[in-house]
Amino acid sequence: MDSNISQLLKLRREKLSKIIENGINPYPINSQRSHYINEFMTDKETWISSEKPISVCGRLVAMRRQGKLGFGNIEDISGKIQIYVAQNITGEDNYEVFKLCDTGDFVQVEGTLFFTQAGEYSIKVAKITLLSKNLRPLPAVKEKTVDGKVIRYDEFADIELRYRKRYLDLLLNPNHRQVFVLRSNIMKGIRKFLESRDYIEVETPILQPLYGGANARPFTTHHNTLDTDLYLRIALELYLKRLIVGGFERVFELGKNFRNEGMDRTHNPEFTMLELYEAFTDLNGMMELTESLIKFLAKEVIGKDTFTFQGKQVTIAGDWKKASMIDLIKEHTGFDATDFDIDKITAMCKQHKIEIPKGAGAGKMISLLFETFVEDQLIQPTFVTDFPKEISPLAKAKPDNPNLTDRFELLIAGNEFANAFSELNDPLDQRARFEAQAKLKELGDEEANVVDEDFLEALEYGMPPMGGLGIGIDRLIMLLTENDSIKEVILFPQMKPE
Repeated sequence: MDSNISQLLKLRREKLSKIIENGINPYPINSQRSHYINEFMTDKETWISSEKPISVCGRLVAMRRQGKLGFGNIEDISGKIQIYVAQNITGEDNYEVFKLCDTGDFVQVEGTLFFTQAGEYSIKVAKITLLSKNLRPLPAVKEKTVDGKVIRYDEFADIELRYRKRYLDLLLNPNHRQVFVLRSNIMKGIRKFLESRDYIEVETPILQPLYGGANARPFTTHHNTLDTDLYLRIALELYLKRLIVGGFERVFELGKNFRNEGMDRTHNPEFTMLELYEAFTDLNGMMELTESLIKFLAKEVIGKDTFTFQGKQVTIAGDWKKASMIDLIKEHTGFDATDFDIDKITAMCKQHKIEIPKGAGAGKMISLLFETFVEDQLIQPTFVTDFPKEISPLAKAKPDNPNLTDRFELLIAGNEFANAFSELNDPLDQRARFEAQAKLKELGDEEANVVDEDFLEALEYGMPPMGGLGIGIDRLIMLLTENDSIKEVILFPQMKPE
């Protein structure tokens, strides 16, 4: 530990001992707040002339003292204001409390509002109460106002340290705190939008005896009492569909999923998903809902429709493009995969040195061509439709082409934001799809689906035609808050061990 920091820690502990010796509880149970700071930051003259007593609770973020007079800044969730502390007003004993305070302490100040001789709007403190003694000095962040703009120096800006010590990031960088206020408001907006369409919010298991609903590797754990392995869910899908079998018609869940996969700017092993299912609709209904929801959030929560994301300007106003995967491949490469000719498609992949997974068929290779040549080129919102059946085990096949399914992914700025199906409700077809996935797993595909017999049994009781949709919430919040890293929108992202 730095010797200067060590000395500061020692001095603060000495102050703590002195506070206790003076009979003061440095961590009292009670506090009284009459106002938040922002409540009296307008109409200042009226507050001053009223001489109305106020009581404010917050953190001391600056203090300076000379003799029997001191100043400081107190900050709460709503704002910051200067405090003026004079011994002839507080009395000698209470002024001694102020002398034993440090920046970072939580305090309660009682007094009235006034302008100092320097014209600074301040609280004239009649009494200060220590609420929580800070034992570790805060990193110094300095501010200076130049031409009406606040300039910050020595910011707490180390990216890795910010993520590991998010509490300091939020404390020292209020603009980062605002991102998570927006995140909360976006979540509220999602619920408001769906509830207006008669969806009900439900909760399904996180610990599951089988994982399914997506192509991903799971995290595995063990339940000691049952002496059985369980999995952290990789998707919400199969349990939500059971609820549609059970008689609900519109359900949604906002919840955590867990995938034992790589980490990068847009992926975290623990992430938030919205999944919803609506009976008696299809892919087109999900397309309309997706576009309407995102436009609603942009307008009602953020207040604009153009965003900068990963260096690209994205406009979500207007009608969104719709195009099939095969048409987009042909548009960007000139290669036509309509006939699903596996020899021709294999040759195309090998020509461009695309690694072909063991057991991959034409459908899988078509998706690899799309990811290689097209995905990054789709900047404005685009619904990519007609996914190969091979990579869509839970979607209905298209009546006019059994190689394709009624599925879309929403691509924005080269990133997937949503995935939707006309959901497969034929239990025999679903079993065949699961068994085909199981064979891929036997060939070494660790992300292939498993056969879920209980889900298949549920389907045999009858599931109505319906549309289903999944939206990665963290990535959507990245777009709407214009952040390029998923770690900026997750309060406590997964980090490598120090």
